[in-house]
Amino acid sequence: MRFPLYIAKRYLFSKSSNNTINIITFIATLGVLIGALALFIVLSGFSGLRTFSLRFLDTSDPDIKITSAEGKSFYFDSTVQKNIAHEKNIAFYTKVIEERAFFDFKGKTHIAFIKGVDSTYTYVNKIDTTVYVGTWLDANIPFGAVVGNGISNTLSVGVFDFFESLKIYVPKPGKGYITNPKNAFNKINTQPIGIFALTDEIDKKYTFVWLDLAQELLNYKPSQISAIEIKVNDISKRDNTIASLKKKFGKNFNIQTREQLNAVFYKMLNTEHLASYLIFTLILIIALFNVIGAIIMMILDKKENLKTLFSMGATIKEIKQIFILQGFLLSVVGLVFGLSIGIALVLLQKKYHLFMITAHLPYPVEFTFLNVVTVACTILILGFFASKIASSRISKNLIE
Repeated sequence: MRFPLYIAKRYLFSKSSNNTINIITFIATLGVLIGALALFIVLSGFSGLRTFSLRFLDTSDPDIKITSAEGKSFYFDSTVQKNIAHEKNIAFYTKVIEERAFFDFKGKTHIAFIKGVDSTYTYVNKIDTTVYVGTWLDANIPFGAVVGNGISNTLSVGVFDFFESLKIYVPKPGKGYITNPKNAFNKINTQPIGIFALTDEIDKKYTFVWLDLAQELLNYKPSQISAIEIKVNDISKRDNTIASLKKKFGKNFNIQTREQLNAVFYKMLNTEHLASYLIFTLILIIALFNVIGAIIMMILDKKENLKTLFSMGATIKEIKQIFILQGFLLSVVGLVFGLSIGIALVLLQKKYHLFMITAHLPYPVEFTFLNVVTVACTILILGFFASKIASSRISKNLIE
């Protein structure tokens, strides 16, 4: 292998007497460089978008959520409390009630979800950090409500409007017909004290109130809730915690992770990442045709030299190895320079925010070694196959 490698390095790094060959080789190297650079930047961009998007889920959804397998609610009794209290990996837990409701404010109406929470809710989900007008729920304002930005825009709801309350309705439980429609709904009057903004979907979906107020609206008993949301101490041990909880709670409860609660969203992110990788890999394959062309031109240019090598005892296999290694080294050179420039640009973007989405929001990028390895493996494998294809033209008849 030393002999083909030595000749391959000489052919690659020494100038050919034919200037056209030098230009073609330079263009092939430049194509690999640009391909590696583009693929790395795209993968880093999608990694950044993924991290940026998942930050919203970390704010709005818990590490673990426990709901009833049958029905919308269950009772938080001493057994349930002990099952949770005995788990060492649980840092905080909160009781919540979630139900679809009808909202009315100054004649404007909207259907969304009411979410009743207790005082520990903000230890599990940092939704209070997204309140940009007013304040989060205050124990001194028992009828206070924190409204999503989308709901606020739809209903034209402001904060601390003491002349008009936000009315929330839910159908009364029970069977049979009700002769008077006014008696078909439970109603509470709330005072909007804050508006939060996270994502369009969540902003149009939720209004937060205190847990006891939601229980009053739904005719729930004091211990009756919809779900328990949990924050763990160590996310790496979450699977063990879930397995333990499932063993304690049995089949009557559903225990889900944040990823399971947002399975469609995670699937969409993974699909977009894979699609972008495949598209740019296809572009890279097209660019590597330049490598094939460069190697073929080099073979034709060095035809007399190959005859000499063959006469000196070099086998056809060794001569093929020369050009396979030359194409592979050409890919390595393009890869090294392309990755170096790509890594530098990504790190500069993270530190200095060279490219902005808005005046205050830089385009998110994420530097990961997985992306480096992915680009390197893709370039080297495709470069090897391109060199293999080009060297297949070498035969005894060609040399003689």
